[in-house]
Amino acid sequence: MSRQRVLIVEDDPDLRRMFHLALVLAGFDVQEAGDGLDALRALDSAAPDAVILDLGLPLISGQVVRDEIAAQAHLRHIPVIIVTGYPGDLDHLEVACVLRKPVMPDDLIDTIRRCIAAGSSSNGC
Repeated sequence: MSRQRVLIVEDDPDLRRMFHLALVLAGFDVQEAGDGLDALRALDSAAPDAVILDLGLPLISGQVVRDEIAAQAHLRHIPVIIVTGYPGDLDHLEVACVLRKPVMPDDLIDTIRRCIAAGSSSNGC
C-alpha cells in the first residue's frame, strides 16, 4: 500500500517545517507550498490525499486556493484542513476541518487521518 500524501500550504517556514517533520514521522509523504500560487501548481501536478491550508498566504489567498480545489472535479474529493490564526467565524468555508493556531502536531496528525478516512464532505473536527 502506498503512503498517503499531504500538501502543506503555509507561508511560515518554521511552522511548515514542524508540520512536515510531524507528518513524515507519522508515515505520510509530504509536499510543501509557501504561497497560494505554489499550492495551485502543486495541485495541478499531482492530487494529494489531503491539504493543510493556511488562509493568510502571499500572492493568492488560502480562500482562493480552497475555492479552486472545490471548483475542480478532480480535486474536490480532497479533504482540506484549514490551519489558521484568524479568530473569526469560518463556518462558511465548507472544509473538512478548521484548526486554530497554535496546533499541536499530534492534533494535526489525528485530524488528517480522520479527514482522509471520512473524505472531503465530512466535518472531521
